Amino acid sequence: MGLVAPAARGLRGCARKDSKVAGRSKQSKRWLREHSTDAHVREARALGYRSRAVFKLRELDERYHLFNRGMQVLDLGAAPGGWSQYAAERVLPGGRVIACDLLDIAPLEGVHTVIADFTDAQAAERIELMFRPRGADLVMSDMAPNMSGQRAVDQPRALYLAELALASANSLLNESGCFVTKLFQGAGSDEFVRCLKGRFERVVVRKPAASRPRSREVYALAWNPKL
Repeated sequence: MGLVAPAARGLRGCARKDSKVAGRSKQSKRWLREHSTDAHVREARALGYRSRAVFKLRELDERYHLFNRGMQVLDLGAAPGGWSQYAAERVLPGGRVIACDLLDIAPLEGVHTVIADFTDAQAAERIELMFRPRGADLVMSDMAPNMSGQRAVDQPRALYLAELALASANSLLNESGCFVTKLFQGAGSDEFVRCLKGRFERVVVRKPAASRPRSREVYALAWNPKL
């Protein structure tokens, strides 16, 4: 789920836009080269997972025991469904995974998809009803904005998505629930972690080995909301 920057205006804006397009083109080529030779990409394909991101979640699960049979899980910004796919494997039978995204998600066994903006009032109410009366055991988000390559633009967008995920977690988690969200290290990330520490009993931040080394992404994990 991405945010779109306002269009540049005027001749000087056009010049900057050309430069940005060239920069994005270089980044895209680098990403394609990395993607084509990435061991996690090859492993995901071999195992039938929809994305390499599943290995980030698996590592976090193996270290912090995020999942148990019978859990109720919400996956925000779930497309293409790799995290939901892994979660379903871990919580079924008896559990439930709700995958929410603006983009279509091909059907997954044990996963109920909600194609909507989870911040929309009607969609939020629909999701809340799915978790009644017990509440969610885990709310997780691997959301990231469409990156422009400009940190001053990308960082606030990424932080905003984490804040939206936190707001959803605040309204849905039960008293023993867990929240997991992607963060990008930079302006505002430390403040976000401090906010988590004020709202949850336990908070850790970790960069999985499956994250690309040059990426600023980390994951914040928080347990037991202070209700």
